[in-house]
Amino acid sequence: MTGLTEILHFGKESISFRSMIKLVLRLSIPAIMAEVSSVIMQYIDAAMSGSLGAHASASIGLVSTTTWLIGGLCISVSAGFSIQTAQLIGAGRDEEARDVFRQSLIAAVMFGLLLSAVSILISGKLPIWLGGDEELRSDASGYFLIYACALPAVQLRQLAGSMLQCSGDMKTPSILNIMLCALDVIFNALFIFPSGYFKVPKTNIGIYGAGMGVQGAALGTACAEIVTALCMLFFACVKSDKLAFLKGGSWKIHLKCLKTAVRLAVPAAIERTIMSSAYVVSTLIIAPLGTVAVAANSLAVTAESFCYMPGYGIGSAATTLVGQSIGAKRKDLARSFARTAALIGVLIMSATAVIMFIAAPGIFSLLTPDEEVRTLGTAVLRIEAFAEPMYAASIVCAGALRGAGDVAGPSILNLVSMWGVRISLAFVLVPHIGLYGIWIAMCVELCVRGILFLLRLFREKWLGKGAIV
Repeated sequence: MTGLTEILHFGKESISFRSMIKLVLRLSIPAIMAEVSSVIMQYIDAAMSGSLGAHASASIGLVSTTTWLIGGLCISVSAGFSIQTAQLIGAGRDEEARDVFRQSLIAAVMFGLLLSAVSILISGKLPIWLGGDEELRSDASGYFLIYACALPAVQLRQLAGSMLQCSGDMKTPSILNIMLCALDVIFNALFIFPSGYFKVPKTNIGIYGAGMGVQGAALGTACAEIVTALCMLFFACVKSDKLAFLKGGSWKIHLKCLKTAVRLAVPAAIERTIMSSAYVVSTLIIAPLGTVAVAANSLAVTAESFCYMPGYGIGSAATTLVGQSIGAKRKDLARSFARTAALIGVLIMSATAVIMFIAAPGIFSLLTPDEEVRTLGTAVLRIEAFAEPMYAASIVCAGALRGAGDVAGPSILNLVSMWGVRISLAFVLVPHIGLYGIWIAMCVELCVRGILFLLRLFREKWLGKGAIV
């Protein structure tokens, strides 16, 4: 058997555990590579901004939790439609999948514009609401304003990439996301730093730079998002074997599709809003600790992404595999794919956690020249390493459950874990041990979250839901 399509239509016979691992890895590896390259580029991005000093890192870190919230809303809208696409393709209903794709584009444009307008309106006041020092507010506000203007492109990139993945094409969005990271670094280099000269033997080569500092980092990311969104749309709308417009389909609005999208997206959006609100509360808790703590926290979050991004790659593969299996009425395969993906995720993230613990000082030496930030950031990052195996379980299980259309249950688990454990524990610990308290609370909470998700996965109530389309 050469792929998921062949397996889904191979009657009711099962496949070997070895073959299942191969298929999970084949779909996961492109996404993992894209995520890992994204992390590498984030490190370079953070190093570029961090080279300007702790002030720049803290300015970006102040509004980063809000950008996570907004990015989460974009992902939720994409999931509302892409889950339907995965199940329709699994059921062999390709033309209906293309109809869903077209309706999703209309919804994405409208939502992206609305989100952008609201974000632009609040950009001036956001750093004040987050309790940032006065010296950080101007740069933080400018960074967020530029980010807000690029949100329609962010939404369309997320949607097109998610649609390609759920159609079974993991390679194209992965390559384009790698390109996004590379473009981000190139544009950042152009916009962050002033013009200068690169010395080579016997001559100097002039290099253009806009010298925009923190705002340059936002503009570089915005330009990278726009270019990548256009490329992602081209491959989804023109080149995709399953989704291309020339293969047929209708732009007619189907209320059933929109209602299903809302039913899937709203719980996920509520979850991400409340969880991201918890991140914002964490920022409010950290902000009074000073610029060094805010910068160390922001860079530690960036550094940690090296560890958990492989989990998101495997989670994306799990969404596709489980979604198409459910659509094909192969619950046996859905169960096996979910468990196999979770096992692989835990093993890989356990390995990356060990690497992160050992390499933490070296990582921070690349991210910032500030010795205080390096010392504090290294210490809190090492605390988090102990939570990564269970964090992997929560990420991959959530991806598998999403593919089955089970979004409400995982949302509740995330909310209970985040607010009931992390935030409560942080309020108790931070007054006594500072930034360490936030990261200890995070470590404990992620372990609890992983256990909750594993229990839900193995109880298998999600298998009883059946196809949503």
